Amino acid sequence: MLRKDLLRVSRAGGGYHPQFADRSQRPLAARVIGTFQGHVGEPRATLESALADLEPEAEHFKLVRGFAALLEREATFETRAPLEPVTARTAAFEAADALGGVVTVDDRAAALVRAGEALGVSADAVADSLYADLEERQVLSSVDARWDPDGLLAQYNLSVAQTALFDATAVRIRSSEPKALVSAIKRLRLMYEIHRTAGTRDEPEEPLSGALGSREVVVTGPTHLFRATRRYGTRFARLLRTVATAAEWSLEATVDDRGTERTLTLSHEDPVAVPDAPPVAEVSFDSEVEADFAARFTALDLEWDLVREPEPLAAGARVMIPDFAFDYRHAPFRVYFEIMGFWTPEYVAKKLTQLETLEEVEMLVAVDESLGVGEAITARDHRAIPYRTRVRPKDVIDALREYETDLVAESAADLPAELVPPEDVLTLEALAAHHGVGEGALEGKAFPEHELVGRTLVRPAVLEELSADLEAGMALEEAETLLEAAGLTDASATLSRLGYRVEWSGLAGGTLRER
Repeated sequence: MLRKDLLRVSRAGGGYHPQFADRSQRPLAARVIGTFQGHVGEPRATLESALADLEPEAEHFKLVRGFAALLEREATFETRAPLEPVTARTAAFEAADALGGVVTVDDRAAALVRAGEALGVSADAVADSLYADLEERQVLSSVDARWDPDGLLAQYNLSVAQTALFDATAVRIRSSEPKALVSAIKRLRLMYEIHRTAGTRDEPEEPLSGALGSREVVVTGPTHLFRATRRYGTRFARLLRTVATAAEWSLEATVDDRGTERTLTLSHEDPVAVPDAPPVAEVSFDSEVEADFAARFTALDLEWDLVREPEPLAAGARVMIPDFAFDYRHAPFRVYFEIMGFWTPEYVAKKLTQLETLEEVEMLVAVDESLGVGEAITARDHRAIPYRTRVRPKDVIDALREYETDLVAESAADLPAELVPPEDVLTLEALAAHHGVGEGALEGKAFPEHELVGRTLVRPAVLEELSADLEAGMALEEAETLLEAAGLTDASATLSRLGYRVEWSGLAGGTLRER
């Protein structure tokens, strides 16, 4: 991004058109880079003078200043002086005061000599240090530019487009990477809606993550909510980095141009690209409530996988992207989950409308009790889970258990009443995975060729062999080796089945005893 005073924009036809640099400005970009590189070790004032000499040669002086502003961020300036400037000034002012003030050149020289004597340095050292920390006297120590001339042109054009968005009050975007776009919008805490574009109501559904399709993301600005702020405009600018990484995209922004509403239009056909770093940091959460819930839920060993920002859902003429989804591990079944915190009455009304128009999906909604809309959510055939400061995973799990009960029953109905796995030893977990069901679906099934020992199916012959090999007085470690060789990892359940208990001898280990 550039400072607002460096923005070049045309208002022809009542629009708002950023003035981009083209290939004809490549030599100028190269000269600006060379000017920085050629002034390493020199004061900033000398560098700025050399840059000012380039302005008459440019199409517009703001081009030179824009290139320079970007390179300056890659440059390092430092204060070089024999003494700390603050120390030198303090000593010089004290010396001048002791001499009754400085009026003439001789008075100044005397004060510097006296200050030098007090500091144990020469008068010249004091003079060279007095104002060495002023910006124009700082020395350019290095330039670590990331761009060649072509890269600088690309960065300049991106920065111009970003700066043009500073005063945007609403932005409408279409992208061939809409899921990444919405993720960035949510991470930047921007208010948004997703609409179908005109004339697409009857078209077949296509996933939002597909090509540039029939959906448009509308991001509203601060004047829509409270008041315009530069910080919010900066978020629009940061969002452009994500937009411009897509192969195809278009953007239309409403800009408040000093009280006049103008329209800014950009697309992938403009010279706007991202030449360097990734657009926005990786996934974060929209709120502490979401982050807290996700951390606590994923720490549990459940039959459900938590999915962040799943695919969009049709909600009438609009689209809704829930905060989460829960995928059942043993069947193609998904439950969506929205955390509805307090924002504005308009936000709550829109969210309720979305929930009412959702089509044939299972939805859980954790709703802040202060909103008082739990009954309204239930009336829309969705389950409301009230919360105060944090969403309790237990409340969500209880709701998921209801689905799980039906899913387990369906899975069990598809299995035969008797199961005869070919393995001699097999855990219920492994058998369930083999059939693509949860362990609950195995409840009530018969295993005519196996015995259930703990949570493991074992053929009687294996147990007979182990019974012959084990004996009272054997060390537990040796017994566990025999069990592991047979494929049995639940030593406690197996030893109990074979009639043994373990007698412990402190930390020295255990010994088998008959029960």
